[in-house]
Amino acid sequence: MGNIRLAIVEDNDELRGFMAQYFGKQQDILVVGEAANGLNALKLVQETQADVMLLDMIMPGLDGFGVLSQLQSIPAEKKPHVIAVTALGRDDFIRRAVDLGVQYYMIKPVELQVLLERIRDVARQRRDEPPDSCTPSPSTLSLDDKISNLFLAMGIPAHIKGYQYLREGIKLVIAQPAMISGITKELYPAIAHRFGTSSSKVERAIRHAIEVAWNRGRVDSLNKAFGCEVAQPNEKPTNGELIALIADKLRMDHSA
Repeated sequence: MGNIRLAIVEDNDELRGFMAQYFGKQQDILVVGEAANGLNALKLVQETQADVMLLDMIMPGLDGFGVLSQLQSIPAEKKPHVIAVTALGRDDFIRRAVDLGVQYYMIKPVELQVLLERIRDVARQRRDEPPDSCTPSPSTLSLDDKISNLFLAMGIPAHIKGYQYLREGIKLVIAQPAMISGITKELYPAIAHRFGTSSSKVERAIRHAIEVAWNRGRVDSLNKAFGCEVAQPNEKPTNGELIALIADKLRMDHSA
């Protein structure tokens, strides 16, 4: 992949320095600039040609939403993919950020290893996906990457529990298709065991993730990813229906 050019925009000096130090030690990451406010963030975009920008949403002067709005006028090939790293966790803020082009929305505190994986995810999308494509990434990507791309198209935020539970459920059904027939007796308990929680919490969290996606009106992106109409805006699928749909799609892609 080569070096991923990373810009870090964070108004907390200590956290920004810690991030720069951590990511700068990665062999595939090149930290090309840092900024403590939105105006300097826009200068970074012009000066560094970063692949990925970590963007704090609460900053003095021009905040993260202001930065995202300004980025709309920049040609796609010249602007970085953006990962929001913020303490703002309200659904309306998340929806607004995603509508403005954020690839991932992560709530502080974040694990830097998880953030590193997301940086690699979006850098791969930037370099591998055709412009304006909402389809899953090429077959050379890992299963986790393909699922992440689908979730991104659907508008499921990475910070909610249902994201991880849904991902695990899809992977289990790909490996063992019969599990979808025993979703309450087999699949939910298997996911719950993996995450140290209960089956009922797994069911509710996955349902919430689906509701978030449908409330954001991103169903057209899901249909585009599948290449046909598989969902309707006013008809939310059940947990089992969505898991089976995505698992079947990814299984067929793998065997093609």
